Amino acid sequence: MIALGARRLGGLSGWHRLVAAFLAGAIAIIAFPPVSIVPALWLSFPVLIWLLDGCASKREAAFTGWAFGFGHFSTSFYWITNAFYVDSEAFGVFAIPAVAGLSAAFSLYTALVCAVTHTILPPSHDDMPDDRILITTLRIILFGATWTIVEWLRGWILTGFPWNPLATVWSETTTPFGLPVLQSVPLIGTYGLSLLTVLAAAAPAVLAHRPRLTRAWIVAAAPLLLLVVLAAGGMLRLALTETRYVPGTKFRLVQASIPQADKGRPSLWEAHLRDHIQLSTENRPTDITHVIWGEAAVHFFLNVDEPHRRIAAEAAPKGGMLITGADRGTRDETGTLQVYNALYALTSRGDVVAEYDKAHLVPFGEYLPLRWLIPFEKLAGGLGDFGAGPGPMTLDLRGLPPFSPQICYEIIFSGAVTARHSEQGRPEWLLNLTNDAWFGLSMGPYQHYAAARLRAVEEGIPIVRVANSGISAVIDGTGRTVAELGLGERGVLDAPLPRPAAAFTPFGFMGNTIPLVLALLAGGGAIRRWRRYVIENIDNPFRGGRYHL
Repeated sequence: MIALGARRLGGLSGWHRLVAAFLAGAIAIIAFPPVSIVPALWLSFPVLIWLLDGCASKREAAFTGWAFGFGHFSTSFYWITNAFYVDSEAFGVFAIPAVAGLSAAFSLYTALVCAVTHTILPPSHDDMPDDRILITTLRIILFGATWTIVEWLRGWILTGFPWNPLATVWSETTTPFGLPVLQSVPLIGTYGLSLLTVLAAAAPAVLAHRPRLTRAWIVAAAPLLLLVVLAAGGMLRLALTETRYVPGTKFRLVQASIPQADKGRPSLWEAHLRDHIQLSTENRPTDITHVIWGEAAVHFFLNVDEPHRRIAAEAAPKGGMLITGADRGTRDETGTLQVYNALYALTSRGDVVAEYDKAHLVPFGEYLPLRWLIPFEKLAGGLGDFGAGPGPMTLDLRGLPPFSPQICYEIIFSGAVTARHSEQGRPEWLLNLTNDAWFGLSMGPYQHYAAARLRAVEEGIPIVRVANSGISAVIDGTGRTVAELGLGERGVLDAPLPRPAAAFTPFGFMGNTIPLVLALLAGGGAIRRWRRYVIENIDNPFRGGRYHL
């Protein structure tokens, strides 16, 4: 049955092959949060491998990979359309074309993966069964290695957008093996876990070649067994690692759940500020030491607007602080206003004790990369682009362990959430302020939350996440949820601050060097073994002149 299905898929051509690839890519999104049916990958990736087996050239392989990517990214990015409909009169017409264009551009990455995979030619019916298994295995290894490197490339080309790396499928803690498997990322990073996941998902493609052969079943099962071993090790780590808390520190996280259309109305800004203060102070336990609001909770320039700064400071506990997202405005020598998406730490007297400016800005949302070509304003509104801050830093505030602030999607960048190897030292927790109200009750906020969990486990340090519309949460350094307030809910979350799960993690020290080396070794080894196979068979009369140097 498997062999018959693989032959039929490999025999597809033209638009039939492209439609099949599109559907295979779309199916893969079912494995990601919030659905998290991870076995969907074991259907999606073997289908892609079999479709590639029918490609006669790198060009055909690239088009097939592009179609797979378009199916995957269009279903992965669909939630972005919600941001355009917040002001539907101005931007609604651009929603579908913008997401379709973004998906089409990102599909070039999967096109590259599949073109590189075709460096190792597909197996032929003239090959012996053992040879077909060997060739398919090498193709899968090269495919997985290239997929991993391309995932990393997505994180920095054109400022980067590393949304939904394959390791994200393990970030949903309701799945039995999700959190245990996730315990591998302190060692191999998110991209290292992506490598193992894509290999495990694609490996069953070898079963198309005489599946009764023991060798085929070994190849199909080996990566999955490695994931099982990782899960067992993760279970042991979780059992031995107790969540401990910082004494004398307790947060109130405020989730006001204000609709994005209302947040953009200046006439309501004063009321929104008062609303946050009421949620911060109402029925507040006496042991709350810090109150935290989400990204852009305040629309006034708190660095120069002292009256509103003092009003906001009413939310701070006596002797404690308010940490909030707000705009920051400065003027240069010419009087030109520059606005920043910022974080402030305020005392109960209204003094600013720390500021952080968002460094990684959202293209088209916070700035226009090709402003001279684009006839409309950025989605966030206002004149001009936001300014960018200097990058990751460690803030050391009175009464708190040192922490690294991250605003909005800065948290999705693996290896870039701390000031690594700096004089500021290693932070003991991460603070992520965000406003996912732009994206409604879609998959987007769940996947953003999953990315935050990955960062906590990679670095071995807890994360405190405050989102205007949810999901707000406190997560410890092993990825366990300490407290959570769901998407679309309005309220507060009172929770302690966990201690780091580890004083050091290999990933925390070396970053993405580890998964990149693993991917390069795997891909290079596959190509080297393929070349040796070609040399061994170049004069074999049964190959029909297929191989040449």
